[in-house]
Amino acid sequence: MLDNSKTSSRSVIETVLVMLLLLALMFALYDVLRAFFGVFTFALIFAVSFSKPYEKLVKLLKNKRKLAATIYAILLISIITLPFVFIISAIANHVKEASIFISNVKEHGLPPLSPKIASLPLVGDQITSFWKNILINPQETLGPHEPQIKAAFNHVLTTGMGMLGATFQFVLGIIISAFFLAGGEKMLLPVKAAMKHLLGARDGIELLHATGQAVKGVSIGVMGTAFFAALISWIGFAIAGVPFALGLAALVFFLVVIQVGPLLVWIPLIIWYATQGHTGWTIFLIIYATGVMIIDTILKPILIAKSGGKLPFLVLFLGVVGGMIAWGFTGMFKGAIIMAVFYTIFTKWLEKRKSEQEFTAGATF
Repeated sequence: MLDNSKTSSRSVIETVLVMLLLLALMFALYDVLRAFFGVFTFALIFAVSFSKPYEKLVKLLKNKRKLAATIYAILLISIITLPFVFIISAIANHVKEASIFISNVKEHGLPPLSPKIASLPLVGDQITSFWKNILINPQETLGPHEPQIKAAFNHVLTTGMGMLGATFQFVLGIIISAFFLAGGEKMLLPVKAAMKHLLGARDGIELLHATGQAVKGVSIGVMGTAFFAALISWIGFAIAGVPFALGLAALVFFLVVIQVGPLLVWIPLIIWYATQGHTGWTIFLIIYATGVMIIDTILKPILIAKSGGKLPFLVLFLGVVGGMIAWGFTGMFKGAIIMAVFYTIFTKWLEKRKSEQEFTAGATF
């Protein structure tokens, strides 16, 4: 009897130690993979969004999945890097002009402001007055604003570095998504086996399906919104005669996907048009940019709801918004998946309780 109690206590201790070891390994694994969450998020977005076009490409290439994945990755990376090539070339072309302008300012001071700026509605007189004060006494005018200028400069640098990091994650995500697409259903076999083992064949597959619907809804919502924002922006740029319209539209697509938003392109463009004295086009661009922002805000939840399968809109919406607030960009997927899994478990529990009550009522009758 004593030996049996010792054996059982030893087995309990061993089980606890194994569980603690597994928890430690899971935490270590989380720390290792945490840096790649953004990359895998992009990979999921691209793999889900481009799965149907990829399968059509596979059929065209007579079922050569690896070749199709290579072509897919090259094309997508080329499209993503296109706006940066345009921007870098434009910056390179204007570096000389900027250096000449700076040297002239050092020697002769700031040039007088264009009279067309004064005609701008609401802000024209204020800009003209501020510019005159800079010409008369630059130190006294700009001195009180020095902290704000430094903060704005640091923000621009931080944003630029963040965009470079996001671009790197973007490219890596495309490459990993090519592996996902090339693997096809085989990539999900270990996950399906684990879900069946842990939750049973029926519940495991249903939870996996709910997770897939959440990922699909968010992916199509993000990519669809980015595509429409870029397309509408390109039309606006073309109407206004903006240089590098296609490259700027591609940049809008990139910024909407990484959740920065299109204003990072539109605001500098509006300021540039205003300083050139194009009052009418400036007003047009302001109105048009407002429309693009409204579309970006409204279209995303609609597309997510339409693509979320049987999952209710409110479930996905709360998951996406709450996840973004809690964890940033990758939180869109984390929040949506958590809400989808919780909703599926909750509805299954309600169905089970209902069937048990019906069975009890039938047996009593």
